[in-house]
This record gives sequence, structure tokens and C-alpha cells, in this order.
Amino acid sequence: MTAEAAPLGTFDKKTASYQAKLSAMGTLSGAVSTFQNSLSALSNTNNFRAVSATPADPLVLTASAGAKAVAGNYNINVTQLAQSQTLMSGGMASKLSTIGLGSKTTISFQLGALTGGTFGLNGTALGATTAQTGISNGSLILNGTAIPTDASTKSARALADAINAKSSTTGVTATAQPTSSSATMFAGFGSVETGADGTYSLSVGGIEIVTQGNGVAANGGITAASLDTTLEGPNAVSNALAAANITVTGKAADGTLKFTRADGSNLNIEEVVTGSVKGGIGHASNSVNDGSNVTLTSTINLASSNASPITIAGSNPAAAGLTAGSGGAYMNTNFTQDGTQATGTVVIDATNNTLQGIRDAINNAGLGVTASIVSDGTDKPFHLVLSSSKTGANSSMKISLSGSDGLPPDSALNDLLSYDASGTQNLKQNSAAQNTNFSVNGIAITSASNSVDTAIEGVTLGIAKVGSTSLSVQKDTSTVKTSINTFVKAYNDLNTAMAKMTAYDPETKKGGVLLGDSTAQSIQSQLRKQLGAPITGLNSSLSTLSQVGISFQKDGSLTLDSSKLDKAISANFTDIAGLFSALGKATDSNVAFTSSTAATKPGSYELTITTMASQGSITSAAVMPATTTIGSDTTWSITLNDTEPSAAKNTAQVVIPAGTYTPAQMASIIQSSINGVKSFSDNGSTVSASVDGAGKLVLASSRYGSVSNIAISSGTGTAPTDLFGASAPVKGTDVAGTLGGQPVIGSGQTLTGAAGSPADGLKIEVTGGTTGSRGTVSFSQGYAYQLNNLATSFLGTDGMITNRSKGLNETIKSIATQRDKFSDKLNDIEARYRAQYSRLDVSLNKLQGMQSYLTQQLAAIAANR
Repeated sequence: MTAEAAPLGTFDKKTASYQAKLSAMGTLSGAVSTFQNSLSALSNTNNFRAVSATPADPLVLTASAGAKAVAGNYNINVTQLAQSQTLMSGGMASKLSTIGLGSKTTISFQLGALTGGTFGLNGTALGATTAQTGISNGSLILNGTAIPTDASTKSARALADAINAKSSTTGVTATAQPTSSSATMFAGFGSVETGADGTYSLSVGGIEIVTQGNGVAANGGITAASLDTTLEGPNAVSNALAAANITVTGKAADGTLKFTRADGSNLNIEEVVTGSVKGGIGHASNSVNDGSNVTLTSTINLASSNASPITIAGSNPAAAGLTAGSGGAYMNTNFTQDGTQATGTVVIDATNNTLQGIRDAINNAGLGVTASIVSDGTDKPFHLVLSSSKTGANSSMKISLSGSDGLPPDSALNDLLSYDASGTQNLKQNSAAQNTNFSVNGIAITSASNSVDTAIEGVTLGIAKVGSTSLSVQKDTSTVKTSINTFVKAYNDLNTAMAKMTAYDPETKKGGVLLGDSTAQSIQSQLRKQLGAPITGLNSSLSTLSQVGISFQKDGSLTLDSSKLDKAISANFTDIAGLFSALGKATDSNVAFTSSTAATKPGSYELTITTMASQGSITSAAVMPATTTIGSDTTWSITLNDTEPSAAKNTAQVVIPAGTYTPAQMASIIQSSINGVKSFSDNGSTVSASVDGAGKLVLASSRYGSVSNIAISSGTGTAPTDLFGASAPVKGTDVAGTLGGQPVIGSGQTLTGAAGSPADGLKIEVTGGTTGSRGTVSFSQGYAYQLNNLATSFLGTDGMITNRSKGLNETIKSIATQRDKFSDKLNDIEARYRAQYSRLDVSLNKLQGMQSYLTQQLAAIAANR
């Protein structure tokens, strides 16, 4: 069977040959894939505009630079970090204890800015002991710092000076309030009568105002009217009072005379009498006056520089008119809601009127406010802590409570949670909402966040602490150089691999495993053709690889002239992007290139806009009145950016807080209330509300295009028609137009070139402007972009390498099938041969038996002769 089985070896040789080619295709695929990976960095246009941002002190801030950053050096001084507001309730014995009677109460949250006034504490008037002996050292400690006081600290003025001397450490400043006599002190000032042995004098602040000698009858000397005449001046008395910073208001004649020392220094008013005297302060003309001496004191007001609680301690803070503890409140402050921040309401009733229930209700509502419970270990340890989710001065909270069906809110809940910086403050502020404050090269900048991307164009700052640092922003050319070197090396590795697989060795007279393979030859040819062709569609001085130092060598590999690359980077850095990546540019500043596809043809396309994108909106039928009142329990059904068919997630019940609002406040309330709905925010749907130039209320979806729409229907309380009248909503429209005279597909503010057109897949965004001609959009495909597409055509599911590998696999399978068939045929031949041999063996046995018989017969014949 050796001769018959010889063709099996031929089959095996063919199989081995094709398997070697298949393995080579796998190696080629890997090399092409590695080459394609090297193109990713060169395909990204941002890498050609990359800059680095390096702070001298990374503890003060971090920095990252984007494509629009401009090289330069900056000096940055940070004076304040942004933070959110934190409020804390009074203590409760248990977080599960019920609060109030369980009557339905709606808690409304608003976020906004605080203006005017101060945050701090008001003291009480200094006592008589303090006015006489001062405040001993150690009596007062503010925010952990001892205030130096002594026997001379007898007045509010002296105390304020001592406190302000330490303000840089404590963060607390003090203002001494004016020291004034009582408005009724001189009511009933009786005419002074002095006996034969009597004298009378009145001094204010050590300045003698009037005197009267002995033997003067009532109404014959000092009277209320004569006292007023003396004080009116100008004279020595009035001049002396002015010099002592003492002002006079009112009249003694009508009992309104009042002395005031504006700086808060103590004010002494003394009547000195000798002998028999009648009349004077608080005495009728016939009432005996034995003299009087009173030292008037004032109070101090403390203000926290960062609106943090002021902690008061010391051995005797009462001597300073203060009480030990920590606290503070806003005084003479106004709250203005920020309509851009989403807010909303929660309902508390008998099912959740505990600290835990309130916490969960707030956190589940997604109101821009987070709630937690802390324990301080006291007999009433549990406190509800509320924090605005965002930082910045516009994130101060206003919390109001309202009842249901015209009833007031639950009083216990109101006493626990009501908070208005311009009014009742039942919650304690632990930290104030504030902006980041810093300067760049001396220019003052403020930001609501510690992450700032608007101070220096293209640079994002991460503010970390108060302090100063310099920042260096430099063009990053290293990424481009590295990417180009990686590209050249990857291509040369691919070229080497292909050369090895397709080469012929004349010495050994053997060829590479892919010698003569049409797929390998085609890949080599297409790659070299692509690398050698100039880039079209560019409006720059660079169009070939040789201009940046990349050229072919005799063996088909690439070489890089680093010196030439450095010169190109120095002279035409921004143009190099178009040489390698897909790049689109619009002449209109309101038009931006977004993306393209492999089908997009390079070129310059005229852009014409026939319809601008618009937003779905509703506008009130009439001008808004000066004020609008929203009743209690007002709920509107809002449908926002609904789809076809309608989706339940696009409709929600929105609570509009009760109150009386100006048009601007009304717009702010509606905007924040709708944007506070979690189902809307989860869906990426928001609205903007404003008052237009005609004074009408406009409510618009923030989306553009045919998917933008809004509808409002009545729920409870004040009806939407009370504000909008009979106005009907207007749906949004998609942008429409042509590119290069060819139709495009509009969606929102985005235009996409239609399939089959030269601009197929070219996507641009039109964010503003008008209809009509809008200039041109230029598009080019750089080497890396085209090579990446070419590599994809090799490696894709229908690519050359993939199809060639499939063909090789099919051939191997076919050879295996042929071999199996031939093997089966050999088995049949072997079986036939064996059957033939078996029959021959039987015949031979018969012949051998006959031979034996004949031999026996012949032997017998021979024996019988």
C-alpha cells in the first residue's frame, strides 16, 4: 500500500503550506493592528494643540491645560475657598422620636445669594462693675484666642479695640454701639432752686453744662428752657461737647433731650449739689435733689469675617456683655433666589415626622440639598444637618414651611426647621455659602466652585488652599514628537515584517511564506501610495510628510529627520494637526465642526441655513403684574421634552411654593421648582424661565429641536392659566439647510451630511446667527486618519486580511476533506485487496489438500506394485 498511500503526503504538504500562510496572515494582522494603534494619538487634533500647566506650589492649586490654552506665566493669589452652606437643627433625644402632631406640612427649599448686613452676635450693655473696674485679663476668649483686657477696658469702645486687635487671628471684628442717655432721662426736668447755702452744676462727659449759685429761686435760674438754650450754642459748651464726640438731640423742655457718644465710649452724667437744692434731673421744682452720678455704657456687636459661628469662652465673658457658647445669626441681610439652581419641596406628615424621616425625605427628593444626622453626645445628641449640594455664594438656603388646606404648618416642625437669613433663623449656621476668591496677575476673580475653568482661557484650576503660587503654561510639543516617532517606528516594524514574509533569498532559493501573495502585495502597495500622496483640502503650508522630515528609504522603510521636524513644529505647529488628523473648520464663529466619518470627502462646502433651531416654549398671554400670589398646595402637571409615543418619565407633578412674587422672582421660582424634579434631571431635561422685554413670562425647554417641547396643566392651588392665560405651547424646530448645495439632516442644533453626498457624515453644530449664507466648512483627512481607515479596511470583518484568512481556512478545510476522501478510498482498496488475498488463501489451501491427496495416492500405487 506504500505506493497507493503516497498522495497523502502531498495533501499534508499542501496543508502545512497553507497553515503557514494562515499563520503569516495572523502575524501580518497583528503588525497592521500595532501600526493602527500608533495612529490614535496623531488622529486626535487636541494633541496638536496641547499645552502643559505647571504650578510652582501644587498644594495651593492644580492645573490642567486644554486645546485653547495660550502659553504664558501667571501669578495667582488665593484668599478664600468656595464652600457650601451647612445648617444644623437643635438637638433631639432620639432620631426616631415624632416631631409635632403629624399634620401635613410642606417644606420648601430655595437656594440663592445673601446681600447686606453681617453674621454675628449682639452683646448686652456693659455692667456698672465693668464701667468702674474694667475687664480682667482672661475674661474673654473668642474662637480660641484670648482677648487682652485689663482695668482700662471699661467701655464698649475700649473692648471693641481690644477685640479688633486680634481680628486677624479670630476672624471676628467688633463694633461698639453708640452710648446714649435714655430718651426719658430729662423728662420732668424741674427748675433748679438753690437755697442760701446751695449750689448746682450739671456735667456731661466731664464737660460742665450749666451751674447755679446760692439763693436763686425756681424759674429764676436753670430751667429746661435755659438748658436747651445753652446746648443749642454755638458757645463754649456746644464746642466742648462736639470736641468730646458728644451729640445732643431733643429738648429738655419737652422731655426728649438725649446725649450720645457715637464711638461707644462711656458717658458720665453728673449733678453736683451742695446745701439745699431742688429741681433738676427727675425732680420737680419743689423736689429736693441730693445730686446724681450715672455712667452710661454701650454694647458691642460681633461680626464673623467668614460667617462662621463665633465661639465665646473665658473666665467671665459676661463682663463683656457676652454669653459663653457658639453661635451667630444674620442681621439686616437680604435673600435673593438663584433661579438657575434646582430646588423643590418635601411633604412631612404622620408617616415621616422624625429626624430620620425628614432626612430620608430630603435626600430622596433630589433638591440640591443633602441631609444627615449627627450626634454630639449630649442629653439631646441628635441634630439634623443640611448642606447645599453646590458650593458658592449663590447656594445659601432659605427654608420655609406651609400647611395644607389653608392651615398653618406644624409648629414644632416650623420651630425646628424654618430658616431665612432675612428673618427667622431656627437653624444654626455652621458654615456659610461662599465663593472662591483669588487673583490672576492682580485681576480679582471670583468663582462658585473651587474648580475654575474661566479665569485663564483653556486652563482648569483646582483651587486647594489659601496661598500664592505662580503658574507656567507652555506649549506641549513632546506629545506630538513622541507620537510621530511612534508612528514611524510602527510603520517600519510593519514594513520589516512584510518584507520578511514576502522576500526571496537567492542563496537558499527559498521565498518568504507570503511571497507572491496578492493580499500582502496589495497592502504594501496601498500603504506606500497613501504615505506618498499629498493631503488635499488643507488651507495650510503643509501637505506632505516630507515637509515634517518623514521620507522613504530604498528598502521601503521611513526615516525621520528630527531637525526638520523641530523646525516644522516651531514654524507651523497648528498646521501639523491637519497633516495627520481629520480636521474641520468653519468660517462662521457660530458654526463648529463636530465629527466626520470615513465616507466624508475632503473639500470646502458652502453652508446655507434655511431654518434656525429653536426651543419648545410657552409665553404668558399678558404682561406680568407687579406681583403674583401663589396659593398654598399649588401643584402643576408639567410635561417636558415628551416623545412619541408619550413616556411617563417625561411628566411630573411640580410643587410651586406659596408666596407673593415679583415677575423676576416668579420666573426664578418656576425655573428652580421644575429643575428640581429628579425624573427630569435624570432624563437630562431642564428649563429656563425669564421675563422678556415686553414683560411677559417665558418658560422654555433647554433643549433645541423637534424633541424640545413643554406643556403645563392644572393640578391644585393656583392654576397655570392665572400666569400664562390662554397661551398655547410652541414646539421646538430642528436646524435645516444645505452643505455644498446638498441636503443635510437636522437634529436640534446639529447638521449632518446626507448619505451619498460628498459631505456624507460631516457633522457640524450651529449655535447662533441667522438664516442665509453662513460661509464655508472646510474638511481634510490627514495621513493618520486615512491610514487608520485603510487599516480598518484591512482588518475589518470584510477586510482584505480577514477575507484572505477566511479563504486560507476554507482551502485548508477543502484539502482536509479531499484527504479524508482519498483516505476512505485507500481503505476501500485495502479491503478489496484483503478479500482477494483471503480467496487466494482458500484456493491455495484446497490445492495444498489436493496435493496431499495425490501424494498419498501416488504413494499407495507405488507400494502396490
